[in-house]
Amino acid sequence: MKTITYLTVLFTMIALTGCGSRGSEDSSALLERENLIAWCIVPFDANKRTPEERALMLRDLGITHFAYDYREEHIPSFAHEIQVLRESGIGLSAVWFWIEPGGDTLLNPANRAILKVLEETGTNTTLWVSFPGQFFEGLTDDRCVEKAVGTLRHLLTWTDAHGCTIALYNHGDWFGEPGNQIRIIEAIGSPHVSMVYNFHHGHHQVERFGELFQAMLPYLSAININGMKVEGPKIITLGEGDRELEMLRIIMASDYEGPIGILGHTDGEDIRVVLERNLKGLEKLKGSL
Repeated sequence: MKTITYLTVLFTMIALTGCGSRGSEDSSALLERENLIAWCIVPFDANKRTPEERALMLRDLGITHFAYDYREEHIPSFAHEIQVLRESGIGLSAVWFWIEPGGDTLLNPANRAILKVLEETGTNTTLWVSFPGQFFEGLTDDRCVEKAVGTLRHLLTWTDAHGCTIALYNHGDWFGEPGNQIRIIEAIGSPHVSMVYNFHHGHHQVERFGELFQAMLPYLSAININGMKVEGPKIITLGEGDRELEMLRIIMASDYEGPIGILGHTDGEDIRVVLERNLKGLEKLKGSL
């Protein structure tokens, strides 16, 4: 029998009974398409859609929010992507921002190119920020916090000046632990720094999710969901795992009102097919909540 924390059981029971939760109308709205963000749909698309084709696909699926991930080959078309999104009525909810310093500079060329496009297009959005594990290699916990805080404060001077915000993205390693991210946010002390929690980077945290979620809740600005099994694999279609339902019940029983991201994070597939599969799985889960 799986070991589940007391808090996980408690919040799951609350969700099942409806005690202390939002009204059913508010709860269901959390998972409606107008509240969904499409995530990981640019570099993972086997069809290599253009910005126009991507926007049309999202409109066809009823998704009006998009978080932009990229590889260097996509950066030259990023400004055009923003223009197409605006013309299509699709909000750019976030932009992936992987800080991996090169040489003596804090921000690498891709980082600087992304910031330049956001500045030139007057785009206000959230940077989903994460770091590679080696960024903190060999440091004590306190020094890790200090290094992260110093780096993020530097970035915050830019985001504050350009109407953008920062959300810490759990991509694994030391920085992917919610407790460490909370320490960083509290040390920075800015209302413009939040967290985005990704189910697919938290398989090892499933047993503690109820406890972790309550700690994260005051800081959460987005949650990206995924099918979940403790033993993995990393990417599972919604509704095909054995733990995402209880995790969603915990979320639905809370006061969380932010967006929910769905993934297109697979290799070698038409990304529309992947999104449709996850949307179908989400409907299945909603029927069991």
